[in-house]
Amino acid sequence: QVQLVESGGGLVQPGRSLRISCAASGFAFSRYAMSWYRQAPGKERELVASITKFGGSTNYEDSVKGRFTISRDFAKNTVDLQMNSLKTEDTAVYYCSAMGPEGRYWGQGTQVTVSS
Repeated sequence: QVQLVESGGGLVQPGRSLRISCAASGFAFSRYAMSWYRQAPGKERELVASITKFGGSTNYEDSVKGRFTISRDFAKNTVDLQMNSLKTEDTAVYYCSAMGPEGRYWGQGTQVTVSS
């Protein structure tokens, strides 16, 4: 059974940091590129960051470049998103996604709220 379970979301003040994590199971983790998407109220889901299946290359949405870092751990089958200098406009539900030989998988999402 494929599972992507996000954790680490919550309420954080502007300018602070937060790290969210996604635990993957039920598929060949090393054969899948991993991504983080987010969806704010009333907006479409957008790609935030992605990392290739071997972890050698990353890509970021323009508004998070220099603030967010995506990483993956092949021993733990996890993918993390370190978010620094958070802004109120980063408030959204963040979704973990895997893309590979058998298609795309999605997690249930974790809420990140940036507010003073």
